[in-house]
Amino acid sequence: MANAMAHQVYMGIGSNVGNKKENFFEALSRLAKLPDTKIIKESSLYESEPLGDSTEWYVNGAIEIETKFRPDMLLKKFKNIERAMGRKKVKKRWGARIIDLDILLYDALVVKKKTLRIPHPEMPHRKFVLVPLSEIAPQVIHPELGVTISELLVNVKDDKKVHLYHS
Repeated sequence: MANAMAHQVYMGIGSNVGNKKENFFEALSRLAKLPDTKIIKESSLYESEPLGDSTEWYVNGAIEIETKFRPDMLLKKFKNIERAMGRKKVKKRWGARIIDLDILLYDALVVKKKTLRIPHPEMPHRKFVLVPLSEIAPQVIHPELGVTISELLVNVKDDKKVHLYHS
């Protein structure tokens, strides 16, 4: 493992339950404790209008990490962090989330499995993902669409409000 290559991963983090900012930073500290993983960049925090039936605004952000975990194992680690922080299995899409950790991009990899899709399939359509991601990775190319993250943001059709978080 010592000589395994590190992978560049961009992730989205969101919370819309309880002290959202605290949840966000707790998730960051848990991520930083993962072996063979380090946080490279963090976006600002953003507040975003809820999706679906949810009424609570989200606190969202994006980070870049370097990790030696393969995608499946990384997903497992993220699920463990979500569970440890009290996230329940939600039946409803876009329901209340104490914490949500998503792999947005993993190197230039494209993964299409039942349990894991990379790049994140909703990313090109979600302003709350693209705004923080374009802050830290504007020139990164979406491996399937062949355009940069900042280009995706310019062309996104999402009209939900996203603004800098002021606590």
